[in-house]
Amino acid sequence: MGNSVLSRLRAHAPIMKTVSLPRGRHRLHTMPTSTGYEIRTEPTYDWNGRRRGRTPFTILQHTIEGNGNLTYERRRYRLGPGDTMLLIVPHDHRYWLAEGESWEFFWISMSGQEAVRIHRAVQATTGPVLQLRPETVEHLASCSLRLIEGEGETPGAASRIAYEAAMALYDDILGSQGASSLTGEDAAMRRVVEYINANLEKPLSVPVLAEVAGLSRAHFSRLFLASEGVPPAVFVLQERMRRAGRLLSSHARLPVKEIAILCGLDDPNYFAKVFRRFFGTSPTEFRTTGMYAVSGSEHAGTA
Repeated sequence: MGNSVLSRLRAHAPIMKTVSLPRGRHRLHTMPTSTGYEIRTEPTYDWNGRRRGRTPFTILQHTIEGNGNLTYERRRYRLGPGDTMLLIVPHDHRYWLAEGESWEFFWISMSGQEAVRIHRAVQATTGPVLQLRPETVEHLASCSLRLIEGEGETPGAASRIAYEAAMALYDDILGSQGASSLTGEDAAMRRVVEYINANLEKPLSVPVLAEVAGLSRAHFSRLFLASEGVPPAVFVLQERMRRAGRLLSSHARLPVKEIAILCGLDDPNYFAKVFRRFFGTSPTEFRTTGMYAVSGSEHAGTA
């Protein structure tokens, strides 16, 4: 590995950094939960994706030396040097170390809607085992090293590093794919997302969006959840709240009632209730404090 970032990261081995930050009322779209570099030699190293809780998170694990084993939806994979494993929890998978073998790797685990969405999109293209460019592996190792060495001690700094890692992965796998290379289903999801953002003031029911996609309602709902990480109705509500935050911040004289209508919510009381659940404050307080300058598109509530 020479003088690469990987060699600097290896110098810390074995090490695990758990990113434990205070929970505020705003949830970041992408947040690291743990990272580290390990050399495993014991067969007790064994993880089941159905027994790790119900909160979604992702695991990006790159093999340096040795071998690991992965069962993913009943298919068996043998992981060797240069292989990168990408998994989303909860899910039907298991990865483990066979007796008598060793597995040297670094990993980054992330939570947050955007991390899950990006990783689902990558996984849909490649499956659970990736072949990344050397410069991408170095970039991911750099993100892990920076977290280990304490750069991500605040929520914003930690989120920035995790998002940088997610974008490095995105650029390697999906960044070179133009719209013309999208599959029919990928193109349909892109078309639906663009339609949603262009028509937030209009009714956006699942049947309407399924028609835009050209798919049956049931198939559309399953595909949208896999693509965006949340059901269509939740995605629409989140986009409406983000528009509301932008309008409240940039249009000081626009009445809250009119903003609610522009965001597709005609009932001001319901709008205020949903807004408070999303941002943790009322629309009026939000506007007064200028909170969107801090929260912006980097935060999401539980809609």
